[in-house]
Amino acid sequence: MDTRTPPSNTTGNSTEQHSARRRPIWPWFLMLVLVLAGLVAWREPWNHRPAMGGPPSGPPGAGPGPGMSAESVAVATATKTDIPIRLTALGTVSSLATVTVKSQISGYLTKVLFHEGQRVKKGDLLAQVDPRLYEAALAQYQGQLEKDQALLDNARLDLTRYRRLNRLDSISQQTMDTGAATVREYEGTVRADQGQVLTQKVYLDYCRIVSPVDGRVGLRQVDQGNYVTASDTNGIVVVTRIDPISVVFTLPEDSLRSLMKRLHAGAQLGVTAYDRANAEVLAEGTLDTVDNQIDTTTGTVKLRALFNNTDENLFPNQFVNVQLLLDTLRDAIAVPTTAIQTGTPGTFVYLVNADNTVSVRKIETGAAANGQVAILSGLTAGDRVVADGTDHLHDGAKITIPPAAANDNAAPKPNTGAAQP
Repeated sequence: MDTRTPPSNTTGNSTEQHSARRRPIWPWFLMLVLVLAGLVAWREPWNHRPAMGGPPSGPPGAGPGPGMSAESVAVATATKTDIPIRLTALGTVSSLATVTVKSQISGYLTKVLFHEGQRVKKGDLLAQVDPRLYEAALAQYQGQLEKDQALLDNARLDLTRYRRLNRLDSISQQTMDTGAATVREYEGTVRADQGQVLTQKVYLDYCRIVSPVDGRVGLRQVDQGNYVTASDTNGIVVVTRIDPISVVFTLPEDSLRSLMKRLHAGAQLGVTAYDRANAEVLAEGTLDTVDNQIDTTTGTVKLRALFNNTDENLFPNQFVNVQLLLDTLRDAIAVPTTAIQTGTPGTFVYLVNADNTVSVRKIETGAAANGQVAILSGLTAGDRVVADGTDHLHDGAKITIPPAAANDNAAPKPNTGAAQP
């Protein structure tokens, strides 16, 4: 019996373990190559697309490259027109006269003769105070005046007799002097009585409370039957003059020089009042006066304009937008405000060339009115500029002009409306 131990399979096991550790890696490499190829294939179409909103390819100043379309724009023609120069401000409507009607005497209010909100004239009767007490006082002082007047007349007769007798040496000089002094005394008494009578007549007039100005009455502050005095704070009613009416507004001190130059030349400057939305014309008026000093805290000066207000479009303490017509530019070169561009060159427009390309033209602008801007330099009448569609333009860009837009710009509309310097 063979007792030897069979040889172990150590070599075979070791080979199998080594083979397990050396599995092939090419499947992973193949998978990586496929992923990279997919990424390249996905990104390739995007590399050939133009950037959204970016400038066209090609050097600056060159026209559009092959295959690129021209920009469609609206064109306007620079024309000669009159452009008003207007100064704008925020104003407050102010009455030329606002009066609180009060009783100047004490007494019971027996009548109220106005309706709230009605228009009244100067001197119209508004209310009545009980006059009986003042009528009685007037009668008393008139009686006293008559009595003292009679004493004065008698003293004058006595003095006349004294003078005649004195010439005959029938009375003493002292008696004549006494008679003369008595006359002067009664003359003083009569004048005092006349003053009292006049005072009572004034009091009787005060019993009739009348409107001191033309205007519109407000809400009643006291009812009939109340006892009124001259010390009442609220009075009876407030009367406000509304026709004509004024608007007070302010302008910067920088505008004062050109304004005063126009006023010294004798110009009558028109003023237009608009509503708070600056959309509707409320009234047309004229500049009345300029304040005599500048407010140092704001650097502005106050002005007052007068308006006829028969339709009551303007109301006291109302806020309005004010436009002052300072001057008018005659035969100014003008283009639409939409054509004006700002950028690195400064203020410029896109000038349309004969070959339907555009070039950047630097300009200097002036006053603007109703969508038109005065061009002080850089353009002449007849020049065509791009008024709409400038977003993607550059110097030398190719453009196309729709026929409708070309026809619209053939006959520019006249310019009216407000302007600002």
